[in-house]
Amino acid sequence: MPEMPLLFDPVNYAIPGFVALIVVEMLIARTRDRQRYCPRDTLTSLLLGFGSTVSSALTAGLVFAISMWVYQFRFFTIGFAWYWFPVAFVLDDLAYYFAHRTGHRVRWFWASHVIHHSSQHYNLSTALRQTWTGFVSLSFLFRLPLFLIGFHPLMIFFCAGLNLIYQFWIHTETIGRMPRWFEAVMNTPSHHRVHHATNPRYLDRNYAGVFIVWDRLLGTFEAERDDERPRYGIVKDLGSFNLFWAAFHEWVGIAKDVWAAPDLKSRILYMIAPPGWSHDGSRDTSETIKARWEAREQRGIAWKQPTSSSSVEDRAGAPSQAA
Repeated sequence: MPEMPLLFDPVNYAIPGFVALIVVEMLIARTRDRQRYCPRDTLTSLLLGFGSTVSSALTAGLVFAISMWVYQFRFFTIGFAWYWFPVAFVLDDLAYYFAHRTGHRVRWFWASHVIHHSSQHYNLSTALRQTWTGFVSLSFLFRLPLFLIGFHPLMIFFCAGLNLIYQFWIHTETIGRMPRWFEAVMNTPSHHRVHHATNPRYLDRNYAGVFIVWDRLLGTFEAERDDERPRYGIVKDLGSFNLFWAAFHEWVGIAKDVWAAPDLKSRILYMIAPPGWSHDGSRDTSETIKARWEAREQRGIAWKQPTSSSSVEDRAGAPSQAA
């Protein structure tokens, strides 16, 4: 067994910096664009972040126990030498890409991730709007292959913390674009604004955590356009700032759909098909939204953003409304 260094959760040390940067951005917004921040929306994001911290603390022991159990079947034993940390960081970011992509394409995973997209504002407080049900959606499964390779769970969790810290600063409209070389390799505020946007052009794009090269290589990259400002939110506004509705509304939607489904196949698909899937085709998925938009683009007809949906769980084209 390699000598184990004393690793810690870097996110805990970054929290004061998060708070300070949010305050700075709020002050900047007061002079540039007061609509970037809505007090009730920001409070909801902060409370969701607090709840996520609590839920993660309650399940951390079990996740670590599962990770160590998998680690005992590793193919190699990779030590804690400094040069392994960059390798672990890059591979963990790749695992994050697939976890994040699945979080948008499989409804069960989307049920947890939708919380992060439920704000119609895009600012640094949005970065703290995190899930309470990550353990239930089994999002930790995507890191298990790294333990089988031979990376110790403590090393991977440390790198995951650094990844999360990096992603905080890209949740802003205060920063425009970074230098071209940086935009080519790294995830940036511009790239991540696209990811949070509900414009048909931008739907389900830019899943990267740190390195945008994954999206470029795997065909999910979309650049932000100066002539198309992102609109944020989900297909149907939550309609309230109720904390528990924000945290669990998609799970409620899944339960209702599964209960009312006409057959076993439909029940399963309501859990694992893309968000918006329905057995009778009455709802919109990202694909159907994009297809209609592309058809209108080809005919030169202006796109009218959808204003409602038959279900709160659908993920596509929501209008940006003032909270």
